[in-house]
Amino acid sequence: MIIKNGLVLGEDFTFSKRDLYISSTHQIIPEPEGGDENIVDAQGLYVLPGLVDVHIHGAMGCDFCDGSAEGLSQIASYLHACGVTSFCPTSMTLPEQQLSDIFKTVTEVPEDSGHSHIPGIHMEGPFLSSAKKGAQKESHLHHPDSEMFRRLNRVCGEKIRLVTIAPELPGAYEFILELHNETSISLGHSTASYDTAYKAFQAGANHVTHLFNAMPPFLHRDPGIIGAAVDSEHVMAELICDGIHIHPSVIRSAFQLFGDDRIILISDAMRATGMADGEYELGGQMVTKKGRRAALADGTIAGSATNLFDCMRNAVSFGIPLPSAVKAASFNPAKSIGAERSIGSLACGLEADVLLADKNLQLVRVI
Repeated sequence: MIIKNGLVLGEDFTFSKRDLYISSTHQIIPEPEGGDENIVDAQGLYVLPGLVDVHIHGAMGCDFCDGSAEGLSQIASYLHACGVTSFCPTSMTLPEQQLSDIFKTVTEVPEDSGHSHIPGIHMEGPFLSSAKKGAQKESHLHHPDSEMFRRLNRVCGEKIRLVTIAPELPGAYEFILELHNETSISLGHSTASYDTAYKAFQAGANHVTHLFNAMPPFLHRDPGIIGAAVDSEHVMAELICDGIHIHPSVIRSAFQLFGDDRIILISDAMRATGMADGEYELGGQMVTKKGRRAALADGTIAGSATNLFDCMRNAVSFGIPLPSAVKAASFNPAKSIGAERSIGSLACGLEADVLLADKNLQLVRVI
């Protein structure tokens, strides 16, 4: 396939008007294959890499934690149609046996042109703080346990690419030291001080789960996880850019603090995404969706009802330059789970996950 005349966002995340070549094996290649007559005219369109959501629970009435391969396939189909060509289905805090049954379903989603690819799982909990549990169910919380993690990782074929923990919990520091070379470790749902978080990052944690949410605020005498992450140059931080979780000014400030190399846009979407307003379940608790807001009965925000492509568009509307917003929704999340050599950009040799969008960032086609 040849995509001609488009404004291509290259692997250096700058735009240039050029042709993009895709091989018969669906990879980006430097030159066209001989006799390729499959030509797509992208005149007047942006040519962007497929987006990568490393924090998403569900959509279209389905949730990863339903433990249904059919439901997970429906989520993958919806995301693909929205330009999210890879995603890490994200678990909630549940008992180990239930998580084990859930994690087995990731191998049963079709690998085809109509479904988003699953590079791995994001295990959000149960190693979280009860004080910052958010929409996670307190009765199933558990101290960090490396053997439990390894048991769960085995049942899904070593596909846990990201695990969220609260570093102040007993055993958390030892967990990070032992496992940081086996998976990416994210700090979140935590009351950790700056010192505790910084020590965890120095031990090997490299990620922050939904920055600003479910953690202490960034205060001038007590900067907490946020300040420790800023000071740890290897750490990448998630932002839920649905326009509800974080004020646009704070989105802009986060990009300035971290730079566009270290921000990861996520949706944190739950099953109400793509659905009508109403009552939905998340992690064993009822959530009310009204517009773009999803909340528990006590008003606690419970995930989002927005897909990642819309979050990326929101970031642009908040003043983030388009190349930076796309990078934060494609290459950076891929890098954060060690998948940047196969997905996340339009570099030669990578999977040809390509989006065509008009100048208003309306999605025209997913390839």
